[in-house]
Amino acid sequence: MRGRRAIHVLCALKSPAPSPLRTRNYRLYFSGQVISVPGTWLQTVAQAWLVLQLSASGSALGATVALQTVPVLVLGAWTGSVADAVDKRRLLLVTQASQGLLAFALGTLTLIGVVQLWMVWILALGLGLARAFDTPTRQAFVSELVSGDALPRAIGINSTVVSAARMIGPAAAGAIIAILGVGTCFLINGASFLAPLGALLAMDARALHRPRVRAPRSAHAVRAGLSYVRRRRDLLVPLLMMAIVGTLAFEFQVTIPLMARSAFHLGATGFGLLYAAMGVGAVASGLTLAGRLPARVHTLTITAAAFGVALAATAAAPGPLTAAVCLAFAGAASVVYSSTTNATLQLRAEAAMRGRVVALYVIAFMGSTAIGGPLVGVIAEFLGPRAAVATGAAGCAVAVALALAPAGGRRAARSALRRPPSASQQPGASSS
Repeated sequence: MRGRRAIHVLCALKSPAPSPLRTRNYRLYFSGQVISVPGTWLQTVAQAWLVLQLSASGSALGATVALQTVPVLVLGAWTGSVADAVDKRRLLLVTQASQGLLAFALGTLTLIGVVQLWMVWILALGLGLARAFDTPTRQAFVSELVSGDALPRAIGINSTVVSAARMIGPAAAGAIIAILGVGTCFLINGASFLAPLGALLAMDARALHRPRVRAPRSAHAVRAGLSYVRRRRDLLVPLLMMAIVGTLAFEFQVTIPLMARSAFHLGATGFGLLYAAMGVGAVASGLTLAGRLPARVHTLTITAAAFGVALAATAAAPGPLTAAVCLAFAGAASVVYSSTTNATLQLRAEAAMRGRVVALYVIAFMGSTAIGGPLVGVIAEFLGPRAAVATGAAGCAVAVALALAPAGGRRAARSALRRPPSASQQPGASSS
């Protein structure tokens, strides 16, 4: 059985999926993201710098991050039902425009010299609310741009764009802050949203692969989405795996600076090089592997295990050069794992449920930062940064164990999340 699965993986690598870039609507979407996503990283770095300028407080910075992530955690399931019920393209026009206007507002307040911390917090909360609607809608919208065969590759390309922006954005932000000031970064980010807005307006709506039936916008729709996932083990297991890995392992914004400063006694330049090393690995894997591997739980198990091994090696690295190499492998595994999880969920979910399923993925991946960031920070404070990185490796091991558990063990894990199902609600057979 394992030999046949290995052959399937090799065949998938030799027979690449059709390129989504052959589709005009996706090319427009891709071009907008290439311009907009680096701008988002400009704002992320500039906002953190601005908060430290205004308060010199790590707690204030943590509160700012929480204000942007809590809306995703709290509202994610409901915003996913909204994405299923409305025209995704029109909703994205609203969310993208909102984020651009918020960036312009923060940039203007900063440049005229009247910005205060409470203003940053209000705008950060507004940005979090916009992203709570934008992220699940934008990710589910990809399935309307391309056919099913090209979807895994499209998701892999999107992951590569984000990884490349993670390298380019912070470096550019540092140079812009030094030369033009922090407020300019916000204005550039606001202007970058004109690209996706123009792309959305230029798309051919008739060529979109829209679901025939849309879900109603109601509390019942949210409950229906949760019930749907609970009944589908092939969706529940990847979501539970991502919730564990997202909470404990995807906390690089906490662990990398702490490793650079406390473990290796590096300055800002060394910290940037460690982050860049991870980005190089992420881009390399995004261009070569993401979207080409089979979208199934078996693939997730392998990539989660590889991610955990890379994190364990990083935690044990004797010096910064070794850590950089290990982080490159961690970045590579993390992109393949996240993009394959996304593709698995989107391909297996019914079209009418896809927005709600993707919203749960976003909660597990992004919303978990509201919990995992402080938790990993406390571990680093009391046990050291290496222990914090090792915690991520342990989280990957738990996720792998969950995927390998027999069906009875999975039902036991699921019973912690809900009451026992009735006879008419027994889950179907796993297709992993």
